[in-house]
Amino acid sequence: MKHKHHDRDLGFVAEALPAFISEAHEQTQALEQLLLQLEEHPHDRELLDALFRCAHTIKGSAGIFGLSPVVEFTHHVETLLDRLREGRLSLDLDLSTLLLQCNDQIGLLIDQSGQSAADGADPAELSGQIERRADLVMQIHALLGQDDDMGAQTSGAPATAASAASDRPGRWHLSTRYGPDTFRNGMDPMALLTYLESLGEVVAISCDRAAIPPLDTLDPETCYLAFELGLETSSDRETIESAFSFVRDDCTLRLVAPGADPGEFVRLIEAMPDHLRLGDMLVSVGAVTQAQIDACLRTQDQVRAATHADPTHDDVPRIGELLQAREGLAPQVVSAALKKQQRQREASAADDGRYIRVKADRLDAVINLLGELVIAGAGASMLARQTRQGELIEANQHVTRLVEEIRNGTLQLRMVPIAETFNRFRRVVRDTATALGKAVDFEIEGGETELDKSMVERIADPLMHLVRNGLDHGLETPAERQAAGKPATGRLVLSARHESGSIVIRIDDDGRGIDRQRVLQRAWERGLVEPGVVPADGDILKLIFEPGFSTAAQVTELSGRGVGMDVVRSNIEALRGSVGVHSVPGQGTQIDIRLPLTLAIIDGFLVGVAASKFILPLDTVVEVISSDQASSVPDSHGRFCVELRGEVLPVVDLRTLYELQGDNPELTSIVVVRGDAAPYGLVVDTLLGQHQTVIKPLGPLFRRLRGISGSSILGNGEVALNVDVNSLCQLAEQPPPTAPPSAAASAASVATATLSSLTLRNSARLQPSTQGQPS
Repeated sequence: MKHKHHDRDLGFVAEALPAFISEAHEQTQALEQLLLQLEEHPHDRELLDALFRCAHTIKGSAGIFGLSPVVEFTHHVETLLDRLREGRLSLDLDLSTLLLQCNDQIGLLIDQSGQSAADGADPAELSGQIERRADLVMQIHALLGQDDDMGAQTSGAPATAASAASDRPGRWHLSTRYGPDTFRNGMDPMALLTYLESLGEVVAISCDRAAIPPLDTLDPETCYLAFELGLETSSDRETIESAFSFVRDDCTLRLVAPGADPGEFVRLIEAMPDHLRLGDMLVSVGAVTQAQIDACLRTQDQVRAATHADPTHDDVPRIGELLQAREGLAPQVVSAALKKQQRQREASAADDGRYIRVKADRLDAVINLLGELVIAGAGASMLARQTRQGELIEANQHVTRLVEEIRNGTLQLRMVPIAETFNRFRRVVRDTATALGKAVDFEIEGGETELDKSMVERIADPLMHLVRNGLDHGLETPAERQAAGKPATGRLVLSARHESGSIVIRIDDDGRGIDRQRVLQRAWERGLVEPGVVPADGDILKLIFEPGFSTAAQVTELSGRGVGMDVVRSNIEALRGSVGVHSVPGQGTQIDIRLPLTLAIIDGFLVGVAASKFILPLDTVVEVISSDQASSVPDSHGRFCVELRGEVLPVVDLRTLYELQGDNPELTSIVVVRGDAAPYGLVVDTLLGQHQTVIKPLGPLFRRLRGISGSSILGNGEVALNVDVNSLCQLAEQPPPTAPPSAAASAASVATATLSSLTLRNSARLQPSTQGQPS
């Protein structure tokens, strides 16, 4: 039986460890953000408390899984944070850097705890990490030693007087909260209380029973105990703490010395459970006695009886007011208790904010099934319209509306605020600016903007490069900025906003801007532009996205190798997005990334060209005009122009561009769409209206097909191609001057043939495993 129990424990650890690693990483990320916020507000008590709680949570959770390296290292960090909370150390840039480095090491230890021996970690790398942690521990001990020395030097009393004072009994307050594994580790809290009585007299004791569950769910091996007690003793702090030496890993201990500063009581109140009344809180932490509370309650009753006032009437003095006036209780202690009580009321009135962790693959499976439901719904709608039965059409429309609501709600489950990604860059900006010797004011705007989680994960690397690029190339050093008449501190803004069914992420700096002449010179040297040819201003700026392009004078750790901006553009375009740049010399650079809100399902506008179907993103469609306004003949790429309300509108004929075979209709239409730079038109044969679109990836054969971003399956089994509006916009403005039409046409003809075969294959009942694989 013993072996079975042991195996069961090991199984539990194996199952729960991934959840611990995930939550521990969330704590380290929170710890990093709190440290960066503390650099701006070093005396914010709430931030300090939250910082300590993060470290304590990591240490406690790691202890449950027996991860001794995490526990031991985090214990040193926790001690340092506790000194910060007590005000015995002050946060400066060096201490903040030390804590950030310690946090990085905690993250590495957490990662190692999730790796098996077979993962083959590099022994040299592990050895280097151990040495690094040992060095950090030495730095922590050096700071703690200085703190102890200062405490001894500033005690302000001769040693003889201190010794005499230590001989006189004083009332200490002890707050002890035991961990759930206290009993399992062979410790008995009652035995500790018995030992404390040998040090002095336990004058008051209360047990917090809030954590004790109902009897039918109580685990007799789990400890739920927490005590608040008063101890009259002449012993010093070290002696009292030594009584808990064997249980310190399973116990949270707080000591308040006799005659302590009111701030000690405030900190104890903050750590109290959330169910106590004001008087109970003050008695539990030792700020007042129960007799003092009872006296104040009697005074309230006397005033109420004399005035016949309601208990909440203004004439009846509050208990906090009485404790301050009659018992001399510090106002900040009463204020802390009142604030905690108010937070308790607000928390109980507000939503409890419960969350459920769901594996990403399960959510993806639901999204895929939803896509199939949308496709099946489109097929049912088409059949219903063909029957021309009003009741059936109406019932089907109701089902379609419900499916749309389910679609919106399900996709919302994947949406997360982009602030989580943006906040990562606070550390990047801080460390990079320090390494470059630059002063930077980093701002985040629109962090509440939501984006599909899969896109948030994939946009992090391009953003990382753009932010570091702005710090290295864009912003000047303080001396250069002052010489240019600017503030010494540069400004870097990372913002996000929703716009026309898309999300726009902007990286904006007030640095030196892009030197167009330097960019052009480097383009001439690399053969990207014919020597002596000067392109348009916008085209010069786009050259920075060419592979291997760099204007850096020398290679550094951050830049200079010409690798990065081209990868940024390709990664963003892979997300069906686009990137644009705008720069004013001497004033700064602005880079805009435009992304769709989701990669799964969109509202589209279905059009037909010859026997093929195309889908345009509905939010990009501006209007539809008749093609009889055309005043020029299409060139080999299907490009020509029309006049629209006094403006020249570039147009692309999809039939000519892709050499689609079929009879020419008598009347065609031009769909005006909004591109990245400017509107343009697409010539189509038929307009088939709005259509919910499930986007499927293109096969490898068609990924280089210009102007196409994906495929979709219609309700009748036909395959439609999703138009890449931004890619065709570039073609509309500047068609390739020398590329033979057969290059695009050959790919398009293969695509058309494939469309025909897929239409026959999918015209029957579609199976989930065969959809969306046009390759």
